[in-house]
Amino acid sequence: MKRENNTGRTGAIRSSLPDPGYDWAYFFDLDGTLVEIADSPEGVSIDFDLRRLIERLYRSTGGAVALISGRSIEDIDRLFPEMHPPVAGQHGIERRDHRGQIFRHAFPSVQLDRLRDRIAKAIAPHSRLLLEDKGLSLALHYRRAPRLGGFVHRLMRTLQVQAGPEYCLQSGKRVVEVKPAGSNKGYAIGEFMREPPFRGRTPVFVGDDITDEYGFETVNRLGGHSVKVGPGPTSARWRLPSVQAVRQWLEQSLATAYAGNDAGREANS
Repeated sequence: MKRENNTGRTGAIRSSLPDPGYDWAYFFDLDGTLVEIADSPEGVSIDFDLRRLIERLYRSTGGAVALISGRSIEDIDRLFPEMHPPVAGQHGIERRDHRGQIFRHAFPSVQLDRLRDRIAKAIAPHSRLLLEDKGLSLALHYRRAPRLGGFVHRLMRTLQVQAGPEYCLQSGKRVVEVKPAGSNKGYAIGEFMREPPFRGRTPVFVGDDITDEYGFETVNRLGGHSVKVGPGPTSARWRLPSVQAVRQWLEQSLATAYAGNDAGREANS
């Protein structure tokens, strides 16, 4: 296995992934990692092969698989209607553990209502901008109007300052979100790793966006494996080129680490 030095967000990462272990705990971003990014969040669907792949991995690891997404839990359940796995939604603001219990960070909801109204009024002349209300956070997408990216960033910075320190901004791929401060994907992964069936396992996080860097840094600190999907500087220690490559790697991981035995389930018994 070829190794290269990784010095923060330089893009100098290891060129081949490690052999999968039966004691791994898997964490996945969704859009841009397991599925291709669409023009709008509603445009994404989960095909049968991906659903089957995640279900197989979930069973094989004894439930040590979680989705770590900017989407809300409600929206993720819409995409995985029969599974309801452990999940962190809205960048960790809300989280569902393996027992199905949901935790949500406290936030000033009245202020969020005011922000929603101000954003909606400001973007009214721009029909190709999309305001997504996730319940605990607000995301302004400019996927269909990339030339308005500067306007979106300036608008959201101004409104976040007006909202005060209880809120912060989170930038992603052609989206800017305003959300309660104090939570991120890395924090959510850390919470999962203190609970069964994740506790005692080696964490593996796969993501593609700026928002996933928090998760990469947490997994690196815990001695796990961080995997960046696609190009760009990153703190991840490994890289896969595409969504399709992620799926292929997971198929290979299942065949290598779990085929013909129940090691994943026995590890949590």
